[in-house]
Amino acid sequence: MKKSVFAAAVVASLVASNIAKAEPQAEVLHWWTSGGEAKSVAVLQKEFADNGGTWTDMPVAGGGGDAAMTALRARVLSGNAPTAVQLKGPAIAEWYEEGVLADISDVAEAQGWADVLPASIAGHMKCEGTWCAAPVNVHRIDWIWANADILKANDIAMPTTWAEFNTAADTLMAAGIIPLAHGGQAWQDATVFEAVALGLGGAEFFQSAFVDLDMDTLKSDKMVEVFDQMRKLRGYVDGNFSGRDWNLATAMVMNGEAAFQIMGDWAKGEFLAAGKVPGEDFLCVSTPGDGFLYSVDSFAMFNVDGDDKQSGQKLLAELIVGKSFQKVFNLNKGSIPARTDVALDEFDSCAHTSAADMASSNKEGSLLPSYAHGMALRGAQAGAITDVVTAHFNSDMSSADAVQMLADAIANSM
Repeated sequence: MKKSVFAAAVVASLVASNIAKAEPQAEVLHWWTSGGEAKSVAVLQKEFADNGGTWTDMPVAGGGGDAAMTALRARVLSGNAPTAVQLKGPAIAEWYEEGVLADISDVAEAQGWADVLPASIAGHMKCEGTWCAAPVNVHRIDWIWANADILKANDIAMPTTWAEFNTAADTLMAAGIIPLAHGGQAWQDATVFEAVALGLGGAEFFQSAFVDLDMDTLKSDKMVEVFDQMRKLRGYVDGNFSGRDWNLATAMVMNGEAAFQIMGDWAKGEFLAAGKVPGEDFLCVSTPGDGFLYSVDSFAMFNVDGDDKQSGQKLLAELIVGKSFQKVFNLNKGSIPARTDVALDEFDSCAHTSAADMASSNKEGSLLPSYAHGMALRGAQAGAITDVVTAHFNSDMSSADAVQMLADAIANSM
């Protein structure tokens, strides 16, 4: 009798232990720390908790994710990888090649991701045919944001060419207004640079230079022209830009300290979080030129031990690509859903413009992965370009010298 009671107690204990272990657990490393971003990631945290999961937040501040990647490397090397990590583009493949990513194909296939994601986006989420990451959104990179009151007071229309932008900036400077809010961080310099390059060179030029790394294109007269425009833009930035975070630059436009900002549509999340209304308080238009530069936020799942963590990964993947999260998250973040079957009725005019432009650019062959935001190139090549861009932006280097340095940097990074 005592043995039977003891055995039953042991079984009950093991069952309880297994149930506890199976409770979804997720330690999530990300760099969404600004106002609009933090509000957005809180949506995922709440959905995870509502579905019985326990979320351990691991935010690492620093726009562009450089600091987060340093933290991730340390965790992986110590044999203690997070459950899920905000990753994108070729970085996903790089970690897969190191043998540390988990396979979430069972979730993707059960939810039919291949049927609801654009093929180009889905391609970034796969590792040698298996699904290894879940897409959150599609960000457009090549945006100009503007303070509506400043433009109205100075009789300035949103620029449609870089010449018009320069004319508007000169008018603003004459009126004592900072034309361009910018933060002196390398990734922000690169964001502006690639928008200028697409606008002045076009889609084929961008593809050849920043995806294919064609040396003739990198050393071309058109690339000199791109650096010439960057030099002009440097003259429209205030003297206190060094080290400024991107969201503080957005706040300058919001608060009327500056007229324009060139930044991805996560900037819109800041405006919306502050209660600003698109078309009234702030204006949005693509940077001059044709094409669409995209970045896709996604979460890659790392190899972890324990049923609780593995079930946490599956739950996260299900929620991330679910219609509900795709809608609510992107309404907060400023981006548009990665799923093509999410209704945009509640989205603002900037999001509608983004979705329409993405569709038309996809048809025209001008839908392009952002190099500056980790979608087009691996780290060494992207870093080589950005080093040259920021060196030029912060010095008196000639455009011709910058182009030669660019070609040399790419050659050395191969």
